[in-house]
Amino acid sequence: MLYVVLLWVLVTYVVPPFTPTSAEGTALILPVVIVSAFVFETLDSASGMGFGATIGALLFVLGYDPLAVTPVLLLSEGATGIVSGLFHNEFKNVEFGTSSDSAVESTRVLGIIVLLGVLAVVVSVILTYLQFSIPDAYIKSYVGVVVLLIASTTLVQKYAGETTEYRPRLLVGFAIFAGLNKGIAGSGYGPVLTLGEILSGVYEKSATAITSMSEGIVSIAGIATFFGITAAGVELNLVLLPSVFAGGFLASIFSPYTVRALPNRALQYLVPGYALVLVAILFSQVL
Repeated sequence: MLYVVLLWVLVTYVVPPFTPTSAEGTALILPVVIVSAFVFETLDSASGMGFGATIGALLFVLGYDPLAVTPVLLLSEGATGIVSGLFHNEFKNVEFGTSSDSAVESTRVLGIIVLLGVLAVVVSVILTYLQFSIPDAYIKSYVGVVVLLIASTTLVQKYAGETTEYRPRLLVGFAIFAGLNKGIAGSGYGPVLTLGEILSGVYEKSATAITSMSEGIVSIAGIATFFGITAAGVELNLVLLPSVFAGGFLASIFSPYTVRALPNRALQYLVPGYALVLVAILFSQVL
């Protein structure tokens, strides 16, 4: 019911004021975008990464510019991230609250990541879209190199059979990097943060769940910043929002059970392996 109501509100009230005149004839419901959003959000919620990079790549190929893509990704992931995080908690992939030591620590990690991520995404949106104009190729190259280094390091550690010591201080740098990526390109948050958590010693399933929840909160801060800079003359285009939301929201409900059902050993290789695939996608856009 919530899904249907939100979709109706988007199509009726939210999207029209932010749709340029040139796009008024564009359909608000695009089947190819809905199906793609469902598939990519399923992978994102199950592995903690990939939705922004993959669906963003498709939308750029279809001819949409960054101001029609990045705000839409932030809005969609604001809803899907929080919903996915709640279902991760329901399926015991992670536990938030004060009921146990692990729940307290997971909540503390989430708080650190969210605080730093919100600050980073606000700064990056303002600098990228209001103060400066950063070439898209530079953004994708930057995200690709960072994710490649982290994924490669993670795979080497797992192959060597080393146990990663829990080092929460490392989360500070990864949270800032991830927030900057999210504000600049609407992508690159999940790979950096999920792999960063794993390198910091966070349990794989918990890392995936914490990333989903934090991405939702950080995305809300990012889209609030986008709406704020419209007062300075930046025009948004939300024509893609209903289609992206329609597929992504449903996937965020179903995919956490995938994490519950998969053995942790599979996630140890799925997460960094999937990250390398995303790196290939990013570099293919640049070359």
